[in-house]
Amino acid sequence: MQPSRNIQTLLDIMIALRDPKTGCPWDVEQDFNTIAPYTLEEAYEVIDAIERDDMDDLREELGDLLLQVVFHSRISEEKGGFNFGHVVEAVTTKMIRRHPHVFGDEEARSAGMAKGSWNRIKQIEKDERLTRRTALGLETTEKKGFLEDVPTYLPALVSALKYQQKAARVGFDWAEAAPILDKVAEETQELREAMENQDKAHIAEEYGDLLFAMVNLGRHLELEPEMALRAANEKFKRRFHFIEDALTSDEKSLEAASLDEMEALWNKAKQAGK
Repeated sequence: MQPSRNIQTLLDIMIALRDPKTGCPWDVEQDFNTIAPYTLEEAYEVIDAIERDDMDDLREELGDLLLQVVFHSRISEEKGGFNFGHVVEAVTTKMIRRHPHVFGDEEARSAGMAKGSWNRIKQIEKDERLTRRTALGLETTEKKGFLEDVPTYLPALVSALKYQQKAARVGFDWAEAAPILDKVAEETQELREAMENQDKAHIAEEYGDLLFAMVNLGRHLELEPEMALRAANEKFKRRFHFIEDALTSDEKSLEAASLDEMEALWNKAKQAGK
């Protein structure tokens, strides 16, 4: 088998890897649950390549992420379920339907129709999902709360952002970013009071409220909280490495350095970054 730009080659490779007799033992023993962590990891590696503006790595990481889609699809197909073609069909159906202003007739392509069609299309998809799951004998209990369709498995920062975005669609939102700073200050003061009372449960609650308010502030500033925090993490790592390298140059270890020494080097790292 030779490398190829044809998606069928990748599908054939996965079939070969999953063959119980001649395939790779590791690939054969995997299931949805065991490869799920790798799927998440590959998604984050795509983001990392984008942040580093490394197009060579991005090409490779997108391939690794595509492999995860093929892997899941093959496992399903082996069980008599959907295959990769069904996955492609589902997403192309969704994209064409959700963009009548691009793929529809002349009336659908008008600006007014495009603006008002989103909620109607989402309802059609929800009704079709209910019909499909009923036919398959799957759970069909529809969640009735307005925010209930935000998946519970998302990272907390992402969930907070989605809850806020959804609430904003019905007008439950701040008009601008500036007043949210007052809310952040309010939540900070409440956290301070909880800390003074040494109430662990109350401290955790107020800390969560402060994080939620910060996500809201970021949303109004048109900042994605996960990406902003990743950038802050990278900055912290870079400055800490500056401290480590400086201490190594002076033949000192991190463990032997005093807090005052590290603080002074931290300030130098901040200046160097500017």
